[in-house]
Amino acid sequence: MGPHPSLFDECRVVGASGELDLSTAPGFIRDLEDVRRGTGRLFLIVDLSGVTFMDGSALDPLCAAWDDCRSRCGWTRVVYARPCIGLVFRAGAVVERFPRYASALDAWRGIPADDPEQWNATENRSA
Repeated sequence: MGPHPSLFDECRVVGASGELDLSTAPGFIRDLEDVRRGTGRLFLIVDLSGVTFMDGSALDPLCAAWDDCRSRCGWTRVVYARPCIGLVFRAGAVVERFPRYASALDAWRGIPADDPEQWNATENRSA
């Protein structure tokens, strides 16, 4: 099987909008857990394109989803546009785990929006 599911039914999408922080994280966590119920291979797209603010409270549930999907021979991919989300991923040292995808379709196809090496180049310039 290629990098994306052969059947779209194997792919699940969880979305969030507005602020994703300590007070709203429980609903997000519940959504992430609900789509992972059952067994078998799992491909998960987390669409954060509607999120205007995110703090670190979303990192543990996203990492748990990533671990679960990977252990089931699948993947977790995140769609986002706002730089603040990328900064949270960078601060949490999970940029490589969660590269940015511009849309759910790009995530499904495995086409990242950014060159993953850009973060390394930025870090090398500041050193």
